[in-house]
Amino acid sequence: MTKNSRSDAYAASGVDITAGYKAVQLMKEHVGRTMTDGVLSDVGGFGGLFKPDITGMSEPVLVSGTDGVGTKLKLAFLADKHDTVGIDCVAMCVNDIICVGAKPLFFLDYIACGKNLPERIADIVKGVSEGCVQSGAALIGGETAEMPGFYPEDEYDLAGFAVGIADRAKLLDKNQVKEGDMIIALPSSGVHSNGFSLVRKVFDVENSDLTQPVEELGGKSLLETLLTPTKIYVKPVLSLMEQVSVKSVAHITGGGFYENIPRSLPEGLSAKIKKEDVRVLPIFEHIAKTGEISEHDMFNTFNMGVGMICIVDAEDAPQALQVLREAGEDAYMLGEVVPSEEGVILW
Repeated sequence: MTKNSRSDAYAASGVDITAGYKAVQLMKEHVGRTMTDGVLSDVGGFGGLFKPDITGMSEPVLVSGTDGVGTKLKLAFLADKHDTVGIDCVAMCVNDIICVGAKPLFFLDYIACGKNLPERIADIVKGVSEGCVQSGAALIGGETAEMPGFYPEDEYDLAGFAVGIADRAKLLDKNQVKEGDMIIALPSSGVHSNGFSLVRKVFDVENSDLTQPVEELGGKSLLETLLTPTKIYVKPVLSLMEQVSVKSVAHITGGGFYENIPRSLPEGLSAKIKKEDVRVLPIFEHIAKTGEISEHDMFNTFNMGVGMICIVDAEDAPQALQVLREAGEDAYMLGEVVPSEEGVILW
């Protein structure tokens, strides 16, 4: 910031550019945690610079992903808690990138708000930085747009963009999946960042007290449970790919089992899963009971306790489970691949 950088006229219209400078200063400590060897630029420039390490790669391929947090943000507004939704934003991008076998390199965020409150913006970026640390990505840039009259003063939107890299020969190919392959489940941390329009309707969140302990949720409040950040699977899955031949991976997001698992399978094959083998988290049982939602709609909207699945050869399944558990994942066998056009067979 220069000494002359202030516009009274712009401030009178609702945009305080000096608040933006303060937010950048406050977030630098958090961003610094994410720096990796490839970063060539500092926060505040016009573009983020990154030099990827392509040592040992015969044909490097860049893989990109973008997403936001969605209406889960409404819960953050209600709780006035803004330091975890950034984890959700990163997770939704990097968990997609890992599904093709790529390692995340860097991340950029975009925050649009009605009023730039520097401390709140820094809290948001704190969460983004934590997500980047968990995934090994560097936060090399972003944008905070103050948009009075477009967003209410106490609200904002958050989106992100990630880039990863992989050797083309090592990219996952779902066409390698065959009958008899095994499906491994990686547990979710909760609702993650999908289905919140339905969640908000079920619990009438804008007009209800969500802060009371709920017995079915282990004594936690509904608000605390719903704000649990999305789990980031990058490091465990990368470790798995280094030690086991992984054929395909699916990130279970909006659309649940029925939409996402078939995306990891070739035509003519389906995932056969026993319902009793799915370790459904209490929050989903609570949502279904409160909203009187059918079992099919639950599995077609939420992750139900399974945030990601990996498909491996039956022979490799025991080793895959061991590798994932050593990486801190309570992974378990979810089902198998069978000939069928249904996509997902839940029985």
